Amino acid sequence: MTNTDNWQLLITNVNLATMTNGGQDYGTINDAAIAVAEGKIAWLGKASELPNLDSCQFEVIDGEGAWLTPGLVDCHTHLIYGGNRANEFEMRLQGKSYEEIAKAGGGIVSTVAATRAASEQSLVDSAAPRLQTLFEQGVTTLEIKSGYGLDTDNELKMLRAAKTLSSQFPVTVKTTFLGAHALPTEYAGRADDYIELVCHEMIPAVAEQQLADAVDVFCEGIGFDIKQTEAVFSAARSHELPVKVHAEQLSNLGGTALAAKYQALSSDHVEFLDEAGISAMADANMTAVLLPGAFYFLRETQLPPIDLLRKHNVDMAIATDANPGSSPINSIQLMLNMACTLFRLTPSEALAGVTCHGAKALGLGDNKGKLAVGYDADFALWHIQQPAELCYQFGVNPLKSLFISGQKVH
Repeated sequence: MTNTDNWQLLITNVNLATMTNGGQDYGTINDAAIAVAEGKIAWLGKASELPNLDSCQFEVIDGEGAWLTPGLVDCHTHLIYGGNRANEFEMRLQGKSYEEIAKAGGGIVSTVAATRAASEQSLVDSAAPRLQTLFEQGVTTLEIKSGYGLDTDNELKMLRAAKTLSSQFPVTVKTTFLGAHALPTEYAGRADDYIELVCHEMIPAVAEQQLADAVDVFCEGIGFDIKQTEAVFSAARSHELPVKVHAEQLSNLGGTALAAKYQALSSDHVEFLDEAGISAMADANMTAVLLPGAFYFLRETQLPPIDLLRKHNVDMAIATDANPGSSPINSIQLMLNMACTLFRLTPSEALAGVTCHGAKALGLGDNKGKLAVGYDADFALWHIQQPAELCYQFGVNPLKSLFISGQKVH
């Protein structure tokens, strides 16, 4: 018999997209109910199977036939930065490539100057509306990377700003140290020296102050090579920090395969990833994080190897990559649509990408991203008639209510 003594909330008259089947389907339970106890999902199933509740004392909400999904997860963002790069948007429209802009002193390094000049509080204040937008679209968990400071003080400043931002919203924020994002101008021609700084000064400081949950590297021709990437991974491992990688976005340098050797959480972008790299990901149980916003905004033509990822059963997450240069997009709804229209994912695969697989990419796959007993009671109630609507339409927000740890927050 189900113990209802500690139930705090029961939502009835809902349809559940549990997302427990990894995107093969929605894990649908129609005419359902879900119960919360101590911030966790305590029971879910057909409403007709509910135990006798005559003498129970807890809040009951009528879902009015709406759909309930796990709270959405945006597992790759750069929400904190100074300034903007609208000028580079114009340059691209005039024919300049991402790489040409970067080599001309634009790109990431231009945001670095603005971020270094910004106060910690101003970084928090400018990022708050971006996080608010995601929150209002049903995001209950997200990642925020550093990577626009590129010196010890400013990287720590960014991570502290992310921690402050997380205290202002009820969402779960995972922070990632991305000191190896680009080569700062003061280290021009001395990439190895900069990686020494990242490994022997920045990572120890980040670890000592407990400011990051993971370490990331931009392994690319305009970023850092395999040897430099491995040095960062090794330093992260020495401080017991998990790793992830920006890799195979513009070329195939083997960053994903290297990351697999370090049991990385994810490889992100992966447009140029080959089957050997995908096989290595599968063996390491890594997640492929697909970023359709950057693909769209940079007008890329090399699609991620979706069929090969499916063939090797590599979980695919979807994220906004919200950043000022290559994906100034703060819409998880648009990412769901683009994952389907640009990358040809099915709607159930796309929704899995921002629920169960997004959570896994952050190391949270055992307690977030699914509607299952024992999981965190983070879920979103939607004014929709079927889950595919979340991928089909954007620009009109169908969110009815948002719950975090069983508490209604929106």
